Amino acid sequence: MRTRPYTDDELAALRAMPKRVTNSNARWSNKPKARPTQRQRIFQVSGVEDENAHFLIYQRQSLDDEHNFSCGISYLPSGSPSLTLARYNGPGHEHGDIVYRTHIHRASERAIAAGLKPESEAKETDRFSTLEGALACLIDDFNLRGRDAPGDQLEMFS
Repeated sequence: MRTRPYTDDELAALRAMPKRVTNSNARWSNKPKARPTQRQRIFQVSGVEDENAHFLIYQRQSLDDEHNFSCGISYLPSGSPSLTLARYNGPGHEHGDIVYRTHIHRASERAIAAGLKPESEAKETDRFSTLEGALACLIDDFNLRGRDAPGDQLEMFS
């Protein structure tokens, strides 16, 4: 199923919508078939004012490379395919001109209209350096309640 054509205004509204994590104590599970081996946990999320709005947040961490991690949020519309709104990735890989640096992918109207992965575009960032720091940024960026994460104490002069 193809992603429906969301507008940038609709994507912004999904980011701004107040959300609440409903399973704040989600447990880690190992994914032994993944290469490299990784662990993952998934948080279920609902809209605060619209309980029919559902999302999920995942955290994935390579067990072989601490720099290979991803934290993402997807919108789960009823009767339509899920939509990855954003991914906060560690510096464990290259992405176009971004060479082994942390970066954030965000869904955009332009990428969806072009038939690309909605979150194919990425921008380098220095807002986080760890998986928990990425989650803290996602919590701030997506108006999330019910789960805290320690932000990274980034070096002032790096």
